[in-house]
Amino acid sequence: MKPAPPPDLKPFFLTLDDLDAPIDWPRHFGNDNPVEVDIGCGRGMHLVNAALANPDVNYLGIEIDYRVGRHGAKRLKKREMPNARVLGGDVRVALEKYIKPSSVAAAHVYFPDPWWKKKHRRRRLFTDEFADQLAIVLQPGGLLHSWTDVEDYFEVISALLNHNDKFESLTPPPERESAHELDYTTSFERKKRKYGFPIHRGLWRRLPEIHL
Repeated sequence: MKPAPPPDLKPFFLTLDDLDAPIDWPRHFGNDNPVEVDIGCGRGMHLVNAALANPDVNYLGIEIDYRVGRHGAKRLKKREMPNARVLGGDVRVALEKYIKPSSVAAAHVYFPDPWWKKKHRRRRLFTDEFADQLAIVLQPGGLLHSWTDVEDYFEVISALLNHNDKFESLTPPPERESAHELDYTTSFERKKRKYGFPIHRGLWRRLPEIHL
């Protein structure tokens, strides 16, 4: 007996295979509000909380694990949230082919997989190429937020962005006390903070292009 097909979560969950052209944000969300992307959105804690707190901002979560991404999309569908969606697929492909240049107000990259083994570190998300992709899709003045509990990975991320002439480093907001169990940016942050691990927080701004 074949397993039942997954429920249809459109428009809250789409995959790259559902797209045949770069995303038209006003058509995708039904409005002209600014768009922020949540890269590696996981089960959607940040996506849901941010979309609820900022109804005049649209949020696109991008998640390579369809099962996990669909879980987040179910949360959005249950609430019938108009300003948040999940896109399943490789973020590098999404940034290269399906997100228009200078169309994103902010990018959030929280707790990317550190790929602990030395032989696997080439799989880490942050590379010079990824930083350049972010610089292309972010609007001038757009913000990049990235956090990790892995100090050496944070040093790599910081070095990449601080030496990229398209970004300037800013001081991130200070860590705040959570009011309840869901008052965290991600479930991973909640777990790490409860165990007392420090969270390394970075904030960068996309510089405007200089035309000589």
